[in-house]
Amino acid sequence: MFKQLLLLLLLVLSTAHVCHAQAGRSGTTSKKAETLYYKADEAARARDFNKALNLLAEAVQRDPRYGDAYIKAAHLHKLMGNKPAVFENLQKGLALLPFSPAQVNNYFDLAELYFDKGDYTQSRAYYETFLKAKPRNARMVDYARQQIRTADFAAEAMQKPVDFNPVRLPDDVNNFQLQYFPSTTADQRNLIFTARAGSRPDQDENIYVSTQQNGVWSAPASISEAINSAANEGAATISGDGKSLVFTSCNRPDSQGDCDLYISFRTGTEWSKPKNMGNVVNSKAWDSQPSLSADGRTLYFTSTRGGGIGKEDIWMTNLNEDGSWQKPVNMGEPVNSKGRDMAPFIHVSGATLYLVSDGHLGMGGLDIFMTSQGKGKNWTQPENMGYPLNTYADEGSMFISANNQKGYYSRQEMTEAGALTIQLYELDVPENWRSKVSSTYAQGRVFHADTKKPLGAVVQLYDVSTDSLMQQVNSDKISGEYTVVLSEGRQYALYVSATDFLMNSLSFDYTSPKSLSPVALDVYLKPVKSGAAIVLNNLFFDTGKYELERKSKTELDKLITFMRQNPTVRIEISGHTDNVGSDQANKLLSQRRAKSVADYLSSHSVRKERITYIGHGENKPVKPNTTEENRSLNRRIEMRVL
Repeated sequence: MFKQLLLLLLLVLSTAHVCHAQAGRSGTTSKKAETLYYKADEAARARDFNKALNLLAEAVQRDPRYGDAYIKAAHLHKLMGNKPAVFENLQKGLALLPFSPAQVNNYFDLAELYFDKGDYTQSRAYYETFLKAKPRNARMVDYARQQIRTADFAAEAMQKPVDFNPVRLPDDVNNFQLQYFPSTTADQRNLIFTARAGSRPDQDENIYVSTQQNGVWSAPASISEAINSAANEGAATISGDGKSLVFTSCNRPDSQGDCDLYISFRTGTEWSKPKNMGNVVNSKAWDSQPSLSADGRTLYFTSTRGGGIGKEDIWMTNLNEDGSWQKPVNMGEPVNSKGRDMAPFIHVSGATLYLVSDGHLGMGGLDIFMTSQGKGKNWTQPENMGYPLNTYADEGSMFISANNQKGYYSRQEMTEAGALTIQLYELDVPENWRSKVSSTYAQGRVFHADTKKPLGAVVQLYDVSTDSLMQQVNSDKISGEYTVVLSEGRQYALYVSATDFLMNSLSFDYTSPKSLSPVALDVYLKPVKSGAAIVLNNLFFDTGKYELERKSKTELDKLITFMRQNPTVRIEISGHTDNVGSDQANKLLSQRRAKSVADYLSSHSVRKERITYIGHGENKPVKPNTTEENRSLNRRIEMRVL
């Protein structure tokens, strides 16, 4: 019995010795490799990382399956900031070692490195392994679960790529090492972007403009010496008419904080000296990446100021009637997330906002999203614009033209010499990337009707169905030029007015499908004097009726404002019809319609003795009654100064 126990004890001791010989305390069967491992450990504690790495390299030469040596090398490379070497050694080491909760942080690091390379399958697997190791850090657990959802989304998105073909803009435009934040005016004649020769601190960041003529973009030029300076200027946005520019500049003498928003206005060909937008708009934090509405009266931008949801949020502010800006408000959820939400671009229709975010479900890093205004002007949940526009890398901003046909964006690339560059691209916009509302523009000049000289005037665009002001711009006082954006689905009243002139009233109906072709329209304003007359183009009646429709209110209120601003003026309201029906019936109808207008004015504080009315029926046509278009012009209400 004793002999049997002795033999059993010897067998156990022998087995223990064999196990130790197969794998030492550091996980190798090679004594030499293990010795090198411990010497590397001593060198690392002495902060001689290069020596330690050389010793570990010798160790894995002795035993290529020495998993712990690879892991230790990965840790040292991580301390030295060598990410590719960290990835290589973690990949080799963890593949050789059995699963162990002790490796929890290594599983996480390798998952992150795979994700950075866009390998969603391997990344997901190592995030799952990380969670299997039951980590105690709740924040890292939540993050890993989110990354798994991202990997699943990305894998599905890559199976359904968006069909688009970006074309790099010509070398004449892409003639800097870095160019980004592209945008255009509503007519797409001017491309505005930020550029710099390189990324060194001494290489200045400035704003450039390229002009399109006959489909060809010109070489970029500095937007203005009044704007570009020794400081960095960039991330610019321009109003639809090309007359208002907001941009970012940092560390100027008049800065409110880290980086601030500045504004400049163009008159003729000259830009005004930029003005800091002040402490109502700017904060002591980072304020940047602005986007102006078409009329330049609403501003969206990115800020790290307090009171937000994430690290960087999108904020907005509106222009007051006196030219001051309101206190910005956070756009809130669902636009902003707990992540980084930035680089907003508001389409000229005002109906769709494009943004860059890492807080909404995407491909990883910063992706481009789009959100639209629903009922009650609430924004929808941002929608990822898909692969391959979005990838595992960080993406830049997106710009979509007024008519939804052309898009512009920038993307990072590597030159043949291995240097980072950022290039501008143009693309035909896929259907699912388009703003939910397409737009065009009306463009022309405002003139004095008598002298034919250009006039500075206020140009207002109203939605007559809601009696709401949609846009307000000023015509250039030197050239008379103006541009307003017209969007599908609305009926517009356009008013052009200036002090001591009769307003000009125009109508645009886009409620039914039609070609969104640009409208060229010069406007002539008549001085307020006896005999001056205008057609009131936005007064509406049912066929054969004389009761004013509700959508006439915008025009009627404009008339009331004119009468209040010119308290000594007396006017005549005259009604006109086409030749359909009897002369007597037409005269009565035209008189009743003119009376309806006069009655509205007198019921809204305009004294009756200042207003007369008359019906001319079909007797004063402006066009022969030979077509429906001509007859519609003959059916009109006019106002004449007495």
